Amino acid sequence: MSLATAWLGRGPVRHQRLAPRRHGFAYASCFLMLPMRTLRAQPHPALPRNRWGWMSFHDADHGDGGPDALAWLEALLAREGVRDADGEVWLQCFPRVLGHAFKPVSFWFCERADGSTAAVVAEVHNTFGERHAYLLQGPGLRTGATLQARKVFHVSPFAEVAGRYRFRFFHRWGEQPRLLARVDLDDDAGRPLIETSLSGTLEPLTAAALRRVAWAQPLHSLMVVARIHWQALGLWLKRVPWFSKPEPPLQSVTRSTP
Repeated sequence: MSLATAWLGRGPVRHQRLAPRRHGFAYASCFLMLPMRTLRAQPHPALPRNRWGWMSFHDADHGDGGPDALAWLEALLAREGVRDADGEVWLQCFPRVLGHAFKPVSFWFCERADGSTAAVVAEVHNTFGERHAYLLQGPGLRTGATLQARKVFHVSPFAEVAGRYRFRFFHRWGEQPRLLARVDLDDDAGRPLIETSLSGTLEPLTAAALRRVAWAQPLHSLMVVARIHWQALGLWLKRVPWFSKPEPPLQSVTRSTP
C-alpha cells in the first residue's frame, strides 16, 4: 500500500439482494484506514484512541474485545501459521461515533516487509454481539482477484448459514487514493444471492477531516444499526424467508478455500 499514513475514507456502502426477492440500497458512509504497527509505536495526534471522542477508535471493538486489537491479530496469524506478515498491518473499519460502535465487517490487510499482501482477515460482527474471522490467503490477494470462503457465521435472519463468500479488494494509490472492498455471497449451487461493497476516496486523517465527516454524518454508527433494522423490515414485508440464529461456529477463524 502507500506510506504508513492514517487515512479517512468517504464513500457508499452498497447492498443488493438478488434472490429470492430483489432488494437493494446504498448509503453514504465513512471509514478509517489505520497503519496499526505504526500507530503502536507512535499514536496519531488527531484520532482519539480508547477514550471518548465524537469519532474515535477503541481496540475493544475488535478481535477478542481486549485492550490491544493488533496483539489479537498477531496471535491469530501465529496460530494459523502466517509467518511472513512482517510488514505493516492496515485496518479498514468504521469509527466509533459518540461512544457507540457497530462494525459489520472490518478488514485487516497484513503486509510483508516488501509491501505485498501476505493475508487479509475479514472480521465480521453480527447484531447479537458475536464475532468471527475469515482468514484469506493465496495468489488471489493481488488487486482485483477473488478469494472464497465457506459462510459459517450467522449474519442476517434473512440468509441461512450456507453458501460461499467471494472477496475482492481494489486499492488505487496516487493523487486521489481510493479503496473498494467487495463481498458477494453465492448459494451452494453457485448462484449469486447477495452483492455488497464498501468503497471510498481517501484523505489524510487530520482533526479537520474528522470534523468535516462528523458534521456530515454525526450519527454514523447509530445509523448503521438503524438502517439494518429498517432494511430488515423491508425484507419481512417482501416475505423473504426467515432463518433462526444457529449456534456460532466452534472455531473462531475460517480459512479461505481454492
